[in-house]
Amino acid sequence: MRDEIALSTDDLRAVAGFAAECAQQVLALFERDHPADPRPRLAVDAARAFAGGGERTKALRVTALAAHAAAREAVTPAARDAARAAGHAAAAAYLHPLARATQVKHVLGAAAHAARAAELAAGDDRTVGAEDLERARRWATPTVVDVLKRYPEAPRGGGRVAELLRELDTALRR
Repeated sequence: MRDEIALSTDDLRAVAGFAAECAQQVLALFERDHPADPRPRLAVDAARAFAGGGERTKALRVTALAAHAAAREAVTPAARDAARAAGHAAAAAYLHPLARATQVKHVLGAAAHAARAAELAAGDDRTVGAEDLERARRWATPTVVDVLKRYPEAPRGGGRVAELLRELDTALRR
């Protein structure tokens, strides 16, 4: 297995744009519980700005970390996963060119956390998560799928979010 994976700025922009779109879908779940906390929205906005041609700056890392901090402080499980989706969206711009299965989280983490947030908001309804994953599958551009396929399959283990990540990983690799 190769240790390095070739990634262009356009590849990173495609992944960040996909991740931002997924996170955007559940941002309201966080904002409903925390209307005065802009951190997850700022992370999604930073990911969108990068995807749209902006520079890959420290702001992406800062907003990603801030969104994850907001997740730790969230009062409901759905809000936590919505904020984590936003954090993963901003962090997607920093996908590492290492041939490691763990890097799949940078590609699909926002989608998996968004699906889990939607499930939790619907009373832990797994059919809602499946619908969310199907929507994410349709949003994944050929570039996103190509980037994903450069990495090994998502790692085993973990909880429900990891299960959702593997389901989406498998669907996109077909």
